[in-house]
Amino acid sequence: MPATTTPDGTVDIRRAATRDHTDLGWLDSWHSFSFGGHYDPANVGHGDLIVLNDDTVRAGGGFGAHPHRDMEIVTWVLSGEVAHQDSTGTSDVIYPGLAQRMSAGRGITHSEMNASRTVDTHFVQMWVQPDVKGIEPSYEQRDLGDALARGGLVPVASGRGHEGSVLLHQKGAVLWVGRLQPGERVAVPEAPFVHVFMAIGDGTLGTDELRTGDAARLTGATGLSLTAGADGAEVLIWETT
Repeated sequence: MPATTTPDGTVDIRRAATRDHTDLGWLDSWHSFSFGGHYDPANVGHGDLIVLNDDTVRAGGGFGAHPHRDMEIVTWVLSGEVAHQDSTGTSDVIYPGLAQRMSAGRGITHSEMNASRTVDTHFVQMWVQPDVKGIEPSYEQRDLGDALARGGLVPVASGRGHEGSVLLHQKGAVLWVGRLQPGERVAVPEAPFVHVFMAIGDGTLGTDELRTGDAARLTGATGLSLTAGADGAEVLIWETT
């Protein structure tokens, strides 16, 4: 649908079905921005957020060892578990409510496998451009389940030092996550670029209805709120410069 521009900014709604799609059997992936063989010069990111992949990895499947460089990579699991290993020596299992950040820096190799051989895993992987390059590769994770259970939006990854969040090497970026109860209303952060992704459930952003997989790209928008639908919602909101 066309973007709506007002004196309070621009709201660009992107429906789930319009995303590029990769189906490899073991992987079902929906790409919010250009990724891999799906390239559109008009869709290479929103602010510093350049990748948001909505991935389902079948039981026993996963991404084998592969390299990254100079990128802040955040993985957020919606269901199931992801087994992570990387060249820093880290070996962990990522589960719902655990924020994970990997800084690729001057170069890192990692793998991400479904930790189960019987149950699919569903997660969102997001890449943000760092504001410093060539740093020492690193990994960080924090369990934020208790904070999410209290309601509202929780800063899970931040370049601004939010307490309890994992650190981003990008001072202008914050990822907020909300596990919203039915009818719960939250104020949408205000920043030059904001990306609202409805990961699970549905809700209303201003006057626009969002369903699972839908997103809104906000540019200079102010005064917006998000209200969860009758079954609640899990929403991921990025603010960047």
